[in-house]
Amino acid sequence: MKKFTYEARDKASSQVVKSMVQADSESMAAKVLIEQGMMPLKIKEIDENASIISKLSGRITAKDKIIFMRQLSTLIGAGLPLAQSMHTVLEQTQNKQMQRVVEEIIADIEGGRTLSDSFGKHPQVFDKIVLALVAAGEASGTLDDALKRVATQKEKDAAMLGKIRGAMIYPAIVLFVILGVMTFMLIAVVPQVAKLYDDMHKKLPFLTAVMIAMANFIIHYWYITIIVIGIVIYFVMQYFKTENGTRFKDTMKLNVPLFKGMFRKLYMARFTRTGQTLLSTGVAMLDMLRISSESTNNVIISKSIDRAAEKVKGGKALSSSLQPEDYILPMVPQMIKIGEQSGKIDEMMGKTAQVFEDELDEEIKAISTAIEPLLMVVMAVFAGGMVGAILFPIYSLVGGIR
Repeated sequence: MKKFTYEARDKASSQVVKSMVQADSESMAAKVLIEQGMMPLKIKEIDENASIISKLSGRITAKDKIIFMRQLSTLIGAGLPLAQSMHTVLEQTQNKQMQRVVEEIIADIEGGRTLSDSFGKHPQVFDKIVLALVAAGEASGTLDDALKRVATQKEKDAAMLGKIRGAMIYPAIVLFVILGVMTFMLIAVVPQVAKLYDDMHKKLPFLTAVMIAMANFIIHYWYITIIVIGIVIYFVMQYFKTENGTRFKDTMKLNVPLFKGMFRKLYMARFTRTGQTLLSTGVAMLDMLRISSESTNNVIISKSIDRAAEKVKGGKALSSSLQPEDYILPMVPQMIKIGEQSGKIDEMMGKTAQVFEDELDEEIKAISTAIEPLLMVVMAVFAGGMVGAILFPIYSLVGGIR
């Protein structure tokens, strides 16, 4: 089916409505609008090629999704019908790519689909957590509350990731500076040492000769250097997309010194926060574990949760099912056990998530404090090694002259 944008006048309210409709032809699109009680004013087919280009040029951010959820929740909570709420949100949406998604959702809703089914056609925007919560909200008649929970969940997740990215910015800048200094010294300083030795007809020390060979290669074959670096980065990225590469990357995150505590607390906070959100909305335990497993974004943690889910399916308690798993921090099964005894698993998972989120803040601060002297040592080693490789030969020449 083709997609058409349209402007039509609602016969009941006399308001001009702008949206999108799916039909086999322009005449069929007009017929659909008339059947919905609207008088078509303007109908235009969407150019799919232009849509592809615009998709490449735009990106829907976490902030765009959160704002969309908040606005839709507020409008539905105020008593507006779903279709009208979606039209209002569309008018307030600034992101062009998000506008197209909302238009398609409106077309689906007006065609008789549920909101969760309409969201499900856009997995790149709405993940399984969103779909589960929206479906539960539709079934229980608390869609506005479900959307509000989704927005809160996404805000907390985005905040945690933002803090981690912030902690990684400083080391990345320092490493970039180190590479810049080394490249500058190789290109600008080392060749001068080679010229000095050549003028004095002396043989270069081995380390200096290696550095000069590297400098000459970079100067004369810089394009090959860039191509090689690009190829290495490409193949590393492709490897990380494979099953073995993903397992290696996720295992490394959980065990790398200095950062492993931060990542383990991040995954536990994400698991327990997602579990609390799903259970409090009425999602079944096994469905909660399946969705939470996928939401952690770490295959090692996911497999631990999946193994626990199989035990729960067999009739075992969740707390005892999680207990033997290596990468599930002890606080998680302990707090869940209290929840099982009191009948408030969702509440205890929420408290656990809050504890891990607070500890994550402290962990990030500790890493930021510890990494500064460590990076200074790394910079001193690299810079000192290069300076030594440049100055020691010069001192040798001076000593030889005396």
